[in-house]
Amino acid sequence: MIKVVTTAAALALAATVASAPAASAAPDTGCMRAGLGVLKDAGLLSAVAKDGLPISVAVSVGVVPREGTDVSALPDPLPLRVVLADHRAGDDSLFIYPWC
Repeated sequence: MIKVVTTAAALALAATVASAPAASAAPDTGCMRAGLGVLKDAGLLSAVAKDGLPISVAVSVGVVPREGTDVSALPDPLPLRVVLADHRAGDDSLFIYPWC
């Protein structure tokens, strides 16, 4: 069941990114690298890669859901691949990251 929800969330995120306007077609890799740096600096990268990122942990460091994001529909914890994809989504991301 968790894998189905995770896959559904990843597909929804991919659809959001895929339907973005052409102006934002380039992935925001700078934001993704900054997010990886935050995880590394906090000593969390290995744990998040293995177990995912609890939404409460993300919120505790200043991450805010964008208007319209239904956090209750997302898997918790978020798989690292979903977190990275959301960072690359730029203005179409589900969350606002203070380091981006």
